[in-house]
Amino acid sequence: MACRISELVVDSHDPELLAAFWCEVLGFEVITRQDGYVEIGPPGTGFGGLQPTLVFVPVSEPTRGKLRLHIDVNPTDRDQEAELERLLKIGAVRADVGQTGEEGWHVLADPEGNEFCLLRRRL
Repeated sequence: MACRISELVVDSHDPELLAAFWCEVLGFEVITRQDGYVEIGPPGTGFGGLQPTLVFVPVSEPTRGKLRLHIDVNPTDRDQEAELERLLKIGAVRADVGQTGEEGWHVLADPEGNEFCLLRRRL
């Protein structure tokens, strides 16, 4: 027997803001709101589906140092450059982590500065 990832929990100062952003990025919907937490997941599936849900939890302390985990996303219905333009329009910003410009991905950050990468291959 093995485990699988069911949820990714993200500390946030504004769970509603991040939930809305990531719903737009991933095409997810809000599954539940409780005690300041916001959980999002694939439409019609929710918790326990093939994809993990994202749970945004409120925290008051600042993030210390670089996060040791980040999310990679792939475009599903357009090429990488068109998806980059869409993500920037909905609130992502470019992030500099020392990349050379020769990489096949773009490093971005969500509205609270959490880094994620937009990969090239369309899924």
